[in-house]
Amino acid sequence: MRALVVGGSSGIGLSIVLNLVRRKEYDRLYVVDKTIFPENYVNDKVVTIICDLSQGDYSCFEKIDDINALYITAGFGHLSLFQDISGDYIKNCFSVNTIAPIQIIRHYYDRLLCSESFACGVMVSIAGRLSSPLFSVYSATKAALSKFIEAINVELDVQGSLNRILEVSPGSMKGTGFTGGISMPEMTAELAQEIIQRAEAHEELFIPQYEEVFKSVLERYEADAHRFGVDSFWYKKKRLDNQ
Repeated sequence: MRALVVGGSSGIGLSIVLNLVRRKEYDRLYVVDKTIFPENYVNDKVVTIICDLSQGDYSCFEKIDDINALYITAGFGHLSLFQDISGDYIKNCFSVNTIAPIQIIRHYYDRLLCSESFACGVMVSIAGRLSSPLFSVYSATKAALSKFIEAINVELDVQGSLNRILEVSPGSMKGTGFTGGISMPEMTAELAQEIIQRAEAHEELFIPQYEEVFKSVLERYEADAHRFGVDSFWYKKKRLDNQ
C-alpha cells in the first residue's frame, strides 16, 4: 500500500507519516511539502517532493498515481487584526488552505468514487466552525474547506461510494509548530493514529477533544455568536499582545 501526505514534513503531517512508516502494509509514503523532510526521520519508504502550494502549480501530483490513501495537512495562519493583514497574505492563505486541498482532491477524486477502499483525511480547524476574530481570514479559508468536504461527502454517498473525506477540525495542537514552535511528533502521535483509524473507517468528521472541550464551546457559539466572538477576541488579543 502507498499513501500521500501533503504537508508531511512537519506537525501532524509528520506524525501521520511516521505512523504509516511503521506499518508493514505500507511500502511507500509520498511526502509533498515546501520544506525539506527532517533528516532524523528519513526512511527508505519515504519519497519526498518539494512543492510550494501557494504558487498554484500542482503538476507534482501527476507523478503520484499509485496511492491508497491521501492525507492533506498543509496549512497556515497567524493571529492578526484584519487591518494589519496584507493582500498577499489573503491570497496565499486561500491558496494553501482552501484552493490547494480542493484541487488535490479533484485530482484523486476517481479514487474516492471507485469501489475500492480509499482513506482520505484533511486537516481543517475548529476556527472554520465558529466566529474567530483575529483569525478572520484563516477561519474563512477553513470554513470554505469544511463546507466543500461536507458537500462532497453527500455526493459520494448519493453516487454509491463508501469512501468519505474525513474532516479533522482540532483547536490548538501542542507539538505541531503551528504557532511558531518546533514540531514534536511524539506529542501528536496518538492524535495521528486516531486520524488514520477514522479515515480508514470512512468517517466524515472528527473534532478532537469534542466532549471534553468543544461541545460546550460550540454550544456557546450557537447560543450567541456575537457574544462568543467578543469573548474570543479578547482571549486571543491577550495572546497576541504576549507574543
